[in-house]
Amino acid sequence: MSERTGDDSGEGRRGPRTFTPDFLTELFRNPLDPGYGDAALRRARTGQPARPGWSVSPVSVVVIVLLGFLCAVAYRQTTAEEPGRAQARSGLVAQIKQRQADTDAMSDRAEVLREEVNRQRQAALGGSQATRLRNLEASTGLGRVRGDGVVVRLADGPAGQGSLSGANVGPAEVLYSDLQGVANDLWGAGAEAISINGQRLTSTSTIRNAAKAILVDFRPVTGPYEVSAIGPGSMRKRYEASRSALTMRKVAQDTGLSFEVRDADDLTLPAAPEPQLRYAEPAVSPSASPSGGDESSGSGTSPSPSGGGR
Repeated sequence: MSERTGDDSGEGRRGPRTFTPDFLTELFRNPLDPGYGDAALRRARTGQPARPGWSVSPVSVVVIVLLGFLCAVAYRQTTAEEPGRAQARSGLVAQIKQRQADTDAMSDRAEVLREEVNRQRQAALGGSQATRLRNLEASTGLGRVRGDGVVVRLADGPAGQGSLSGANVGPAEVLYSDLQGVANDLWGAGAEAISINGQRLTSTSTIRNAAKAILVDFRPVTGPYEVSAIGPGSMRKRYEASRSALTMRKVAQDTGLSFEVRDADDLTLPAAPEPQLRYAEPAVSPSASPSGGDESSGSGTSPSPSGGGR
């Protein structure tokens, strides 16, 4: 049994082991493409500068001139049409202001006519019936009311201000759901009449939002928001213990939103516009189907719903 000598080892049979550099090693060793070196050698032989100047073809010159001409024409048209756009904008603003003035005038006229109708109606009805009608109008929101009550004032916090305590309670803005909660809890505290920024609430009133605007009966209201309620003397104490009052105080403490509840004497709440009521009507009954009985029998009884008479 022969002994293995050093020549019989793997290195002796295969020769010395060599390591070929991989792609990354070669890339870092020679980062420049060989073509750049060849180009530099050719420039050195021919005596050309290392950075030749720009060569612009006639087609490129024509394209540049055409683009400049188009830009000049577009700029001139824009500046020429600007007075027309400004005039159209000012005309629209004037129309909006005129429509608002007309709407306010018609609202005032409608209020005057409503008062006149009420006087004529009370004169025609008599004492007890007129009193009953006034009470019904006050309870439904269709009549103006006066009395002592409570005013809840809500206002947005300073612009750009987030949560003061780091709590995730949302922005320092009054939401339509806040007004909903305040109105519902005031009703629960015994309120007999409620208005939001002069918009009287009725049984068909809605408080919704459209984008960032809050609508009360589809009429926009802006902050600060005042929810005025007429009711018994215990209404404020009962409302202070309600869920919306506790929630809004916490939100005001955390975000900087303004929330205030105060007593108010001799409040006057306007009447709500008369709603456009729609009444349900029964569907037209279908015509009677022909008799399913045996006509040859001569029976005078009507058939049963299943079609077979007795």
